[in-house]
Amino acid sequence: MATWSEAIFDQSDLPEDLDQLELAVTTDYRATMTRTGKRWTATFQDLPDGHVIQVQGTTWRETADNAMERVLDLFAHDPGTVGFFFTPAAPEAANARRAVLDARVARLRAEQAERDAVRDAARTLVEQGWTTRDIGSLLGLSHQRISQIVPRTTK
Repeated sequence: MATWSEAIFDQSDLPEDLDQLELAVTTDYRATMTRTGKRWTATFQDLPDGHVIQVQGTTWRETADNAMERVLDLFAHDPGTVGFFFTPAAPEAANARRAVLDARVARLRAEQAERDAVRDAARTLVEQGWTTRDIGSLLGLSHQRISQIVPRTTK
């Protein structure tokens, strides 16, 4: 079983061009979600030809699913990716969601920074002639993980 310090390497690296990546969304639909009593309502505005659509459901997920189905039924789409974006209508809820998304992005970036730092440190120590066991002890990783991170080249 991997230790907590090794578990970081069970995650994939972030793409180097993450900030430049964009989804190839050809059409996007944005809705606000409002809770009234025990029901949710999704409201789409700014639709083609000035249409406005409201769809209801008993849960956030059900309402979003109903809304996507309704929009796709009403509008024919060219080939491409259709994106749906649902935002809570209440500013406090929207801000809370944004804070969670920002924290998740920060965590992903911090985990990538840790992987990069460990790889750099292991590479440096291998170049200085340290054994994988000693590097692992220093960095809190197994010698097997060090061998995976910085494989030794045979000459």
